[in-house]
Amino acid sequence: SHLVLRGEFLTAYTPYQPEVSQGTLQAIYEYQSMMCSLTGMDAANASHYDGATSLAEAVTVALEVGRHKRTKVILSPAINPQYRAVVRTYHQGNNTKIMGDSGRADIADLIEMLDENTAMVAVSYPNFFGQIDDLTHLAEKVHQAGALLVMVVNPTALGLLKSPGSLGADIVVGEGQPLGIPMSFGGPYLGFFAVRTEYVRKIAGRIIGETVDKEGRRAYVMTLRPREQDIRREKATSNICTNQGLMSLTACIYMSLMGKYGMRKVAELCYHKAHYAANQINDLKGFVVDMSKPFFHEFVVKCPRPVAAINDKLIENGIIGGYDLGIDYPHLKDHMLICVTETNTKDEIDALVAGLKEAIQ
Repeated sequence: SHLVLRGEFLTAYTPYQPEVSQGTLQAIYEYQSMMCSLTGMDAANASHYDGATSLAEAVTVALEVGRHKRTKVILSPAINPQYRAVVRTYHQGNNTKIMGDSGRADIADLIEMLDENTAMVAVSYPNFFGQIDDLTHLAEKVHQAGALLVMVVNPTALGLLKSPGSLGADIVVGEGQPLGIPMSFGGPYLGFFAVRTEYVRKIAGRIIGETVDKEGRRAYVMTLRPREQDIRREKATSNICTNQGLMSLTACIYMSLMGKYGMRKVAELCYHKAHYAANQINDLKGFVVDMSKPFFHEFVVKCPRPVAAINDKLIENGIIGGYDLGIDYPHLKDHMLICVTETNTKDEIDALVAGLKEAIQ
């Protein structure tokens, strides 16, 4: 926090003048480099507002790559419902056909929807329910159809799981809040966006590059500027101008401090603590944890009473209960989504288990 709040960084202005902005430009460049390493992709931009807007911009890129002749966008229903809602808002009225997310479609169903009109398929890794799918076969089928594969990822999970790039992703987006950014009652957050080299000229937002000045010294500049909206005007692929520079700096500092080993350690703590909690809850009478697929640090619990009633009991004990999945997924009525992270202690997990037991008595 001390580094982030230094006056040199605490500004919303875009570093157009590299001569006076080398510190900021270098920080963004380092952030981009780390995101590429984490996701297994070739290039990353300076950031978007949050994970949802990053996904919406990924749809824009896919449509541009398909030259708007491919207008079908397939979204997995296992993507965060709010992300899917933002995509629909972004792309209403531009002849984009968004499908796949209104039912219970699994990976096989998404493959069945592919055709020559498909611009992209988006899936979550891990998915909204915390589950980890094998996406290698999906990537092959998507590319055979001439479409792009977009992965919405949890950056913490990438400390342990295979990178999206190694699985065949063309675009990787997500929410960077877990990378050292506080909750802050809903923001500001950090949307990250990474792509393969062949699509870099289509992406929105700032891109920082490394070069040398006339005296041969290392220098940083805003690169690929002709693609941006202040130059291309109405022909630009996006009208995004600002970015979450301070939040990307926070993520950059966090990843620098954690290192490769630290990122893996955090992911392992999340995984093991979540599985401890899941096993404890599954032993409670009336509660059933969905263990049909591997999961990371979120899991689905079938409850013997309405989720709202259970959460009311939990809050009386100072515990914020799980997310009521029935709100967005009617077939999952009386199911809650529970998340356990590296910050949760064993005592806190045990208190949750005791609270759930008490809530149904």
